[in-house]
Amino acid sequence: MSVHIGTSGWSYDHWDNVLYPPGTAARDRLRYYCRRFGTVELNASFYRWPRESTFAGWRRRLPEKFLLSVKAPRGLTHGKKLYAPEVWIDRIARSWHELGDKRAILLVQLPPTLERDDARLDYFLTLLPTWVQVAVEFRHHSWNDDAVYTLLERHQAAYCVMSGASLPCILRATAPFVYVRMHGPDSDYLYGGSYSDQDLRWWAERIREWQAVGKDVFIYFNNDGGGNAVRNADTLRSILGG
Repeated sequence: MSVHIGTSGWSYDHWDNVLYPPGTAARDRLRYYCRRFGTVELNASFYRWPRESTFAGWRRRLPEKFLLSVKAPRGLTHGKKLYAPEVWIDRIARSWHELGDKRAILLVQLPPTLERDDARLDYFLTLLPTWVQVAVEFRHHSWNDDAVYTLLERHQAAYCVMSGASLPCILRATAPFVYVRMHGPDSDYLYGGSYSDQDLRWWAERIREWQAVGKDVFIYFNNDGGGNAVRNADTLRSILGG
């Protein structure tokens, strides 16, 4: 079973001297990223969903076997809150088709204001094409229930495992793959701090356990400040032996 380790986003000014040489143009940052990692989570899509031609361009530009996970647009998750999702699903599916063999996981991050609504989630997942692999990140505590996990399992959708301030760290595997977002070890602020080697060894053991039961694992570091995400991803990969 495969493990895919990367970061949330690839273009940050403060990653100069960490991931790319100082002064690297924004358009060239992805090229340097691909030399270091084999997967990335696109977060800019949350704020503005890219054109289909952009997805097709990534398919051509990204190296062989590179995998791109993509965060669903906030118009769907935070605007509509998954209500009447047909238009967005159609747009996402067309873009996903253009991404071709470079597509990994569609991340659907629900807002902290959205309380549990099984019928709404079930309707959304029913409409989503089965060839779009999806992970759902719940930010309201009411979703943490066995019935919700069963619903996800029925659709082969992944419960997004989270690490971060005030977020529950629930190690549930509801799909053929596991999706993990590492939002930082700081106990007070999301996206802050750097994981210790001891922390990362603990996560390496969890990854090996998921592999042992036949799960692929995607894990993305979102603690971008100071280049921590890059260093933590490198360290975890080293602990896992590759």
